Amino acid sequence: MQIVSVINQKGGVGKTTTCANVGAALARSGHRVLLFDLDPQAHLSISFDRLPEPGEPSVYTLLGAGHRLEEVVQTTSVPGLTIAPTNLDLTGAETEFAAEIGRETLLRDALEGYARRIPEPPEVVLFDCPPSLGLLSLNALVASRHVVIPLQAEFFALQGMAQLLDVIERVKRRLNPGLDLLGIVVGMFQKQRNLSREVLQELHRHFGPLLFPTLVRMNVRLAEAPSHGLTIFDYAPESGGAADFAAVAEEMARRLGLRPEQAEPERSPEPPAEEPAAEPTAAAEATPSPESAPLRELEAG
Repeated sequence: MQIVSVINQKGGVGKTTTCANVGAALARSGHRVLLFDLDPQAHLSISFDRLPEPGEPSVYTLLGAGHRLEEVVQTTSVPGLTIAPTNLDLTGAETEFAAEIGRETLLRDALEGYARRIPEPPEVVLFDCPPSLGLLSLNALVASRHVVIPLQAEFFALQGMAQLLDVIERVKRRLNPGLDLLGIVVGMFQKQRNLSREVLQELHRHFGPLLFPTLVRMNVRLAEAPSHGLTIFDYAPESGGAADFAAVAEEMARRLGLRPEQAEPERSPEPPAEEPAAEPTAAAEATPSPESAPLRELEAG
């Protein structure tokens, strides 16, 4: 399994949108994909209309050893795409499992057992991480082989990046030596705005080839699709958002070794002229809290 954490402690940068649509694009290309909703707000689960009722199998009951992963995983309307959903019960996980022995490896152990028990494990697992660097994000990083960081082309894009990269490096050094940064996906890009172009130049200066070549442009269809329980490929397949995420997924597949090496990653075409563009709605993800106890202890260790 290629296990990827989609993470940024800043809220509203497109983690859930990236997970949902990249996962759907990979599944449409013939890969078996499992999405993991690790955000207590459960936006990924809601996007696929798979929100569990309290007490039903979910990521929360998985972490609490109440259910196995095969009991939690649900199918979606996209063939080949499954999801491990969550609900608001996960809100208490940070404190409830804080004293658990081996708390950093709960997800890793669950995935390893799942892969042994089922005949066809997923080829790609995508963790939709919460907007914080607490126990849930730490579990995702320990279980992952790769990290993808979504960023907005906005003034505060680099805020917190030093902390996030430091956390990734500490996890790699002390808990997961195989972890690597697969790349950075720039979203909500508007080439007409000077600020977007300036931020992009700064990102290129700092991160160079780590940036995915395709920029996910501002697109109202991407904001509308989850309210219909659909990915962008089913809701607006001819939109610029669908073209952008198809290209991002193709590049991710290449970097993961799921596709033959290509001379030049395909860049997405310009969106149709008639397509409306709109600023995103109010940030759906919560403001991140200060670094929680697990990572403070990790740093001290």
